[in-house]
Amino acid sequence: MATRIILSDIDGTFLKDDKSVPVLHAEAAKKILAQGLKFAMVSARMPEAIYPITDGIGLPRIPVISYSGALVLTETEEILHNKKMLADDTEKILAEMNRWQDIAVNFYTGRKWYVREINWRVQREMDITQATAEIADFAELLRAGTLPNKILVMCEPPTCEEMERELGALFPRLNVVRSAPHLLEVMDRSVSKAVGIEILLKHYGFTADEAIAFGDNYNDIEMLEYVPQSVAMGNAPPKIKTIASAVTDTNEAAGIYTYLKKAGVIAN
Repeated sequence: MATRIILSDIDGTFLKDDKSVPVLHAEAAKKILAQGLKFAMVSARMPEAIYPITDGIGLPRIPVISYSGALVLTETEEILHNKKMLADDTEKILAEMNRWQDIAVNFYTGRKWYVREINWRVQREMDITQATAEIADFAELLRAGTLPNKILVMCEPPTCEEMERELGALFPRLNVVRSAPHLLEVMDRSVSKAVGIEILLKHYGFTADEAIAFGDNYNDIEMLEYVPQSVAMGNAPPKIKTIASAVTDTNEAAGIYTYLKKAGVIAN
C-alpha cells in the first residue's frame, strides 16, 4: 500500500541531541510535502514548541500531535482533539507533588504554558523550545475552570524515577511517564500518541497501513506498535528497537532521511 503520511517524533528523532535539525531531515520534510504527502510531528511538546522548528526550516504549517496525543491540530490549526485532565485528579496530583523538593511543575493547557516561577529549569526549557512560559497560580487556574492537557515535572533523574513510580501507583486514572531522564509527563490515562495518530488519520481518510512512524523513546511505544511500518532510530534503547518493524540510523546521522530514501519514499 502506498505511503500517504509520515509521522515523526521530535526530540531524539527529528532533532539532533543539540536540538538542531539535520540538514537531510529538513530536506526530507520538504520532499515529502512537495510530493503531496502529509508530514506530521508527534510530540510531548506544545504546539508553540513545535512550530519554531518547522518555521525555522521553511516548512508551511503541518499537522501536529501535541502533548503525546492530548491535542491534535491540522495544518490549518483546526482542533481535532483536545483531551484535558479532570479537575479532581489535577488538584490532587498537584498537592501530592508538594512532597518533593527541587522540582519545577509546569501546567500546559491548549496553546498556553503556565509555571509558578521562572527558575533555571523553566528557563532552560524556554531556551530549548523557544516557547514562553507565563507565571500563574495553579489553584486560580483550576477555580476558573482552566484544566491542563498535561502537567510536566522537571527534576533530577532519581527524583523523576521515584515520582513516576509513586504517582503512577496513586493515580491509576492518569498516565504518568518519563519522556526523558529529567522530565515526567502527566496526562489523562486515555492519552497516547497512538490515539492522536488514529484521530489524525481518520480526519484525512488514511489508514495506519499508509503511514510510516519514526520514534526513539519509551513514550513512542504506543505509536510504534500502532503503525505497522514503524521505525526506531539508531539511538533508541534496545527495547524500542525490538518493538519497531525496522531500525534506521541515529538522529545525529539523519536516520529519517536514510530510511525514506531506502524505502523509495523520497528520491535523491
